[in-house]
Amino acid sequence: MIYHLLMPLINTEIFGYNIFNVVQYITFRAIAAFITALAFALLMGPKIIRMLKKYQAVETINEYVPKSHRTKAGTPTMGGLIVLCGLLLSSLLWNNLINNYVLIMLLTTVWLGGIGFLDDYLKNIRHVKLGLIAKYKLLAQITLGLLIALFLFMSNSDPMHLRHITSLSLPFFKDTAIYLGYFFIPFVVFMIVGTSNAVNLTDGLDGLASGTVALTAFALGVMAYIKGHFHIADYLNLEFISNAGELTIFIAALMGTILGFLWYNIKPAQIFLGDTGSLALGGILAVLALLLREEIFFAIVGGVFVWETLSTIIQRYYFKYTRKRTGVGKRVFLCAPVHHHYELKGFSEEKIVIRFWIITALLVAIGLATIKLR
Repeated sequence: MIYHLLMPLINTEIFGYNIFNVVQYITFRAIAAFITALAFALLMGPKIIRMLKKYQAVETINEYVPKSHRTKAGTPTMGGLIVLCGLLLSSLLWNNLINNYVLIMLLTTVWLGGIGFLDDYLKNIRHVKLGLIAKYKLLAQITLGLLIALFLFMSNSDPMHLRHITSLSLPFFKDTAIYLGYFFIPFVVFMIVGTSNAVNLTDGLDGLASGTVALTAFALGVMAYIKGHFHIADYLNLEFISNAGELTIFIAALMGTILGFLWYNIKPAQIFLGDTGSLALGGILAVLALLLREEIFFAIVGGVFVWETLSTIIQRYYFKYTRKRTGVGKRVFLCAPVHHHYELKGFSEEKIVIRFWIITALLVAIGLATIKLR
């Protein structure tokens, strides 16, 4: 809104200074969006925490997680409300709201945030044990994936441009991509469903998911800025995407609101993300990667989410396989997702979280280094 209010004034001088000119710059609005989202999360966090306590929207501990987690029972959940409200407010204030990519991100945020909110509401306030039925949750995620895939197909009538969109760029090779064609549609669905659930699985320790999402978002923000800047993209031999610059502002708002949330989410957490936050954040990262056409780059920088998901899949299917073969199910990990395995190995929660952040920072550095290899 601020962007649209001030853009007509960019050539207006006040006391000889053109002070409104800065709103046309991506860097200024990205910084403004970051500060706005961070301030909102810090100021509104305590009020939302009190509101959730009032309505008894508190965490119930799964019987399969380590016993040390029982002390967390009664901590407010649905903290994704802080993250998503800060993100939406900041984006609405500082983004160009007629940019198609921004509209897609706002739709993704509201859509997946709504699914997660409904799930949390049923579990924690209405006390429906399983929350939203899994098949309905999956159907909603698939529907969003289909809508975004169809939009990308139908908004690009030029065959060459469409071929670029439906190809996976390989970060370690120059001018190399894998063409997916119509397989791009199920791939988009897989990305959104898989990543939203991967972040949900990662959200098991205080600050783990939120800190990892912030670092991963930073990497996507750098890529959005580069690809949205014609001269830098050309210099680095990357595809110029005219809409990508506005995603930098959205990502800055995302980072700001997550860092503000982390103020209350680090151990001992005063509030948890809940499905309201984790499902939405995972979907947001996936859609950003799809719009930037950097799916493999995202798999690198978001490697912690990949490992958390693989550990769960390996554990589940190995247990089923050994039970079928021998009659007794065996496990690869002491507990899955893998962060619980390290807890049962004796590592402190703080040590696990910080080391996973360090690993993510390393993966971000590796991912950004691939830019010069293309």
